[in-house]
Amino acid sequence: MESKKKFSLFSAVLSVICVVFVAEAAAPVAAIGNSQFFWWIFLLIAFLLPYGLISSELGTTYIGEGGIYDWVTKAFGHKWGSRVSGYYWINFPLWLASLAVMTPTLIETMTGYHFSTLASIITELIFIWIIVWISFYPVSDSIWILNGSAVIKMILALLVGGLGVYVALTKGMANKMTLSSLLPSFDLNSLSFISVIIFNLLGFEVICTFAEGMEKPKKQIPQAIIVGGLVIAAIYIFSAFGIGVAVPTKEISTSSGMIDSFKLLTNSSGGWFIISMAFLFLLTLFGNMLSWSLGVNNTACYAAENGDMPKVFAKRNQKNQMPIGSAIMNGVVASLVVVIAPFLPNQDLFWAFFSLNLVMFLLSYVPVFPAFYRLRKIDPDTPRPFKVGGKDNFLKLLVLLPMVIILISLVFTALPLSAQELTGKLPITIGSIICIAIGEGIILVKKIKK
Repeated sequence: MESKKKFSLFSAVLSVICVVFVAEAAAPVAAIGNSQFFWWIFLLIAFLLPYGLISSELGTTYIGEGGIYDWVTKAFGHKWGSRVSGYYWINFPLWLASLAVMTPTLIETMTGYHFSTLASIITELIFIWIIVWISFYPVSDSIWILNGSAVIKMILALLVGGLGVYVALTKGMANKMTLSSLLPSFDLNSLSFISVIIFNLLGFEVICTFAEGMEKPKKQIPQAIIVGGLVIAAIYIFSAFGIGVAVPTKEISTSSGMIDSFKLLTNSSGGWFIISMAFLFLLTLFGNMLSWSLGVNNTACYAAENGDMPKVFAKRNQKNQMPIGSAIMNGVVASLVVVIAPFLPNQDLFWAFFSLNLVMFLLSYVPVFPAFYRLRKIDPDTPRPFKVGGKDNFLKLLVLLPMVIILISLVFTALPLSAQELTGKLPITIGSIICIAIGEGIILVKKIKK
């Protein structure tokens, strides 16, 4: 019998970097301005630390394909599991669509060819269905793509950060750093992008769904999360500095900020370097989608098999048991979004779709933190290879702090979507999003107290 390929620890760490480090999200964060550095440091301590500890314990205690769906279902039952799996899945095709609409612009930068509307749509659909096709195969078959994407992301981040340091020392900075500029800004425009930093710090649990492909998952999962988390934090802050040096805050494009930064830092709009950066950036988009699709598809399929998602999501490939039903649904929904996009009012389509993805994605995480605490209470006898230490009050703080941060960020992500005219943003009802977020928070806080 042929043995299956397995993840090494090195591959596991690179997979964490590939999943969690999102190069295209660097520009929306840079749009916050110099105060982004305060928010990075604050959220690394107040959010990433508790989230990483909780993910490590849950991921090594409850190993399987279900991921956050499994954790929440075990803690609160199938009603909450169904809700989480729905939020968690729908964010992916929206994110897939947001990256698809970036591809024609990147190809234009590389080739100089100007796309018509029809050509843009066809290119976006090709991007979507390549992702769908590759996700029909096991993660171990795509490990070279994940590893390669992780390396490319680090190269891009280090280059933009390194160029930023050079320009700052030789030519000065586009955004002057003063003590007042480094302090947190509480204007609506800045606060609406805080959720992107949180998004940039999420995804560690996806590595838990790769457990069956690992050599020693109970050791590799926490090691990969800890090492990957430290590397990712350093990369994010360094690359954010590079973009902040290159582009005045008010001129940062949420969709093309990193490529714009390379152009401004090198004082060039073309040439082999810019073409190479655009090509590498395009490759990272494929890596992002592949790494996330493997986790999201497994979670949605697992939920469907347990009756918490429509049956179409439970369809598997008979040869390799991959969740092809979920993969196809990703392609269908993302394709519909990019096809109708040209008929929407003029707007930044990347940010419009990406912010929708953010709302759904963050909502799916709200129950994860109290699920950790409840499982400690109702399932104390299950062996925990990695166990978070501390007394009961410390564990409650570890749960409440990141959950409250997510709920607050959800409100400020939703506000700009209706604070402006509908011609500027997609029509989303702010009241419904805020009510869902606050309602879920109140219910889950009550469950913690029980």
